[in-house]
Amino acid sequence: MKKNILAIVGVGVGLAFGLSSCVGDLDVTPIDENIVMPEDVLNTQSAFESLLAKCYQGLCCSSSFGPSGGPDMDGIDGGFGQYMRALVNMEELSTDVITCCWNDGNLADIHNMCWNSSNEFVLSMYYRIYYQVSLCNEFIRQSKASKIEGYTNKAAYMAEARALRLLSYYHAIDMFGNVPFATEENSVGSEGPDQIKRADLFDWMVNEAKELLDGSDLAEVGKNEYGRADKGLVQMILAKLYLNAEVWKGEAMFDKCAPLCETIISEYPLHANWQDLFCADNHLFTKNTTYKGDEIIFVAPQDGLVLQSYGSTNFLVFASTWAVEGDEARTMDAAAQGISSGWSGLSLTGAFTSKFAENDARATFFKGGFEQYIDEIRDAIGASNGWKSMKFKNVNHDGSAAQAPGFVDVDFPVFRSADAYLMYAECAARGAADKAKGQKYLNAVSNRAGIGDLALSLENIIDERGRELYLEGHRRQDLIRFGLYTTNGYLWEFKGGAAEGTDVSSDYNLYPIPSGELNANGKLSQNHGF
Repeated sequence: MKKNILAIVGVGVGLAFGLSSCVGDLDVTPIDENIVMPEDVLNTQSAFESLLAKCYQGLCCSSSFGPSGGPDMDGIDGGFGQYMRALVNMEELSTDVITCCWNDGNLADIHNMCWNSSNEFVLSMYYRIYYQVSLCNEFIRQSKASKIEGYTNKAAYMAEARALRLLSYYHAIDMFGNVPFATEENSVGSEGPDQIKRADLFDWMVNEAKELLDGSDLAEVGKNEYGRADKGLVQMILAKLYLNAEVWKGEAMFDKCAPLCETIISEYPLHANWQDLFCADNHLFTKNTTYKGDEIIFVAPQDGLVLQSYGSTNFLVFASTWAVEGDEARTMDAAAQGISSGWSGLSLTGAFTSKFAENDARATFFKGGFEQYIDEIRDAIGASNGWKSMKFKNVNHDGSAAQAPGFVDVDFPVFRSADAYLMYAECAARGAADKAKGQKYLNAVSNRAGIGDLALSLENIIDERGRELYLEGHRRQDLIRFGLYTTNGYLWEFKGGAAEGTDVSSDYNLYPIPSGELNANGKLSQNHGF
């Protein structure tokens, strides 16, 4: 078991949001399941630690009762409804990176870019985001109101909850635009929250990030326990806000993004070996008080024994491993991936794999006689379903076995510093930062991968971002910022539902507010086109 990673303890509590323990110092005793009121149970610091742990758990697992039993939200599948799996579906499956041959519900509509406001996978992401926001709001609200003695870490814990809330609003502003908005000040009520304009949410988020960085008790970079938020997470969110400001605010802010990226780069140097960052013991390469690693800024932890999920990296490892009965000639070696068997779901598109040189260390593809370009996206046997990714692997970086083959130990890297290197390079290519530095940072990433120097151009940067960060939840956002996601003739297999790909309406730059949410809250308006 990873040090400072704690089992998610199944707890049946009367609070509507549930409480359980999760990470590091949040190793606490489950709260009495017969007590139903927050003011009754939140009467010790350990009780508040238990609720804060639940705020973290929601990023890692779907439930306090095992990998999918008793999911946190009614009507959302405990497997595909997990936060990081939903994020991958929204940010990667909808792009040129991956397809899925499973014909589960309306899953194919995500890659085909023809979703609607009833798509269950869109719903999963939306409700995961707002479940997290609600948990964090409640934690902050209850902490502010608490008068108990001995709650010595109140300010630091509230800052952590604010940082986690900021992370979920970061995903909300990216995917849904004008969204419901609530803080601890207005999180309780029957009418539902007001809808905030995207630009106004942007301003609130920037101010919130600055307060957390300059005027809060949030842990300094690398000074919190493993898997918990510190100022490095907030720095990265703020840098992402500035990077996408032209889309989200209507005003370019690359000049503000660049210096913040330099700060991040100075604190989180690149790790020497790219593949190490996606192995079973990638916690070793996270900067914190325990491991003192380097590149990884913030993770959603997984542990094959005590932090199990059918989403997150478990999904990325198992679903990328091809093992189909009757197709033994092309079945992957599941044991070499550190798992018990493959789910045979995810494939990379040929449009994406064609961006890699053969000597690129990140081209970790299983080809196995499959065609590179996909012409039967839902072919159950997978005869034409493209190459498979071996980026995430449940094997330790030195080749030794992980803890167990049934669930993976690989932590999901929500943010890492290679992203900041490429963000600075993009700012430089857009004329908002020093070009010599931008070239240096771009070359640092490409040279680590073994492909040599690249010219500092926007075309090279969007391709390099794809090669470096694929399956980490950034691709859709990047393509939108570069004007390539819906229109302008940038195509991949089955974009728009056509085998060869076709442009789609720019309305698909956003996901719709779920129809059930509109029916429940009359204050909300739907995104254009839905």
